[in-house]
Amino acid sequence: MTSPFTLDQARSRDCLLLECVTGSRAYGTATPESDTDLRGVFVMPRRLLYGLGSVDQVSDETNDETYYEIGRFIDLLTKNNPNILEMLYAPEDCVRFRHPLMDRIRPEWVLSKKCRDTFAGYAVTQVRKARGLNKKIVNPMDGPRKSVLEFCHVVDGQGSVPLSDWLATRGLRQFDCGLVKIPHMRDVFGIYHDATRDLGYRGIIRSDDSTELNLSSIPKGEEPIGWMNFNKDGYKKYCRKYREYHDWLANRNEARYATNVAHGKNYDSKNLMHTFRLLDMAEEIAREGRITVRRPNREELMRIRRGEFEYDELIEKAEEKIERIEALFAASDLPEEPDREALEEGLVEIRERWYAEKGTADLR
Repeated sequence: MTSPFTLDQARSRDCLLLECVTGSRAYGTATPESDTDLRGVFVMPRRLLYGLGSVDQVSDETNDETYYEIGRFIDLLTKNNPNILEMLYAPEDCVRFRHPLMDRIRPEWVLSKKCRDTFAGYAVTQVRKARGLNKKIVNPMDGPRKSVLEFCHVVDGQGSVPLSDWLATRGLRQFDCGLVKIPHMRDVFGIYHDATRDLGYRGIIRSDDSTELNLSSIPKGEEPIGWMNFNKDGYKKYCRKYREYHDWLANRNEARYATNVAHGKNYDSKNLMHTFRLLDMAEEIAREGRITVRRPNREELMRIRRGEFEYDELIEKAEEKIERIEALFAASDLPEEPDREALEEGLVEIRERWYAEKGTADLR
């Protein structure tokens, strides 16, 4: 069911508490191609809040504009959500509208040791993401998916040989073969052969795009011509990586990918730029108990974005920062949690005063 409450209503002066520019334009890392991200806070009209039309947040189709109902905004503050905290500390030139009631939310109620996880912890996931992308760029998985047969090896003396080589050496076709699973031996099979195809063997695989082996009924008295192992775990892992790679190809941002190819360092430079921004902010929170949204080290961050550093150098530096941040938070005098009681009192007061100012107009 579509909510009756719209983005335009959230942005109207009948509901709006805060509206600010966020993202790269707030950080000072925007390029001419950067979008303008808007975030806001609104108060849900009482009729909708008390009825069935209440919503937590509204966004446009691209999520470039997202507005949070004040209750949702406060809830995310108690979780030390980085995007929400940045709204509270937005640079003055990024604030398009701020209602005086927003003063009831004090920054000192919010920052806590939870920021270690929400800022630095998120940055760790971005480092892992960068590593994963690095592998995709360096090791592309183009072309058709490998066959199950490429993960099969046949015992040969004291060693093993690929199944395809073993068949070719003997002039055999996989379609004339039958497989029987060997009991008590994981993924080991006996190979049988029938050149006449009178015995009804089903082949080792049904077709080139099969994802599993075929088993056959073998008449009594038939002798195996070989013993084969199927690396089933390796095949599953390969298929997962192949699927992830082609999902990434289908969904990647082409302009961003072109930038990564152009600088030739084989990593997502924008991703790593934001990783370092988050780590820097986490360190400031632990060391100084504040958030600076407009980054003072813009040029260093832009150098990362331009791909002026080697991938391994950045990963090593990020890991050093993470270790330092852990120590700083352990020694910090920040509270363990945001002051939920003060934040809840602020929320209640904002609602009461807002509805008192609006009178009965928003109940009609």
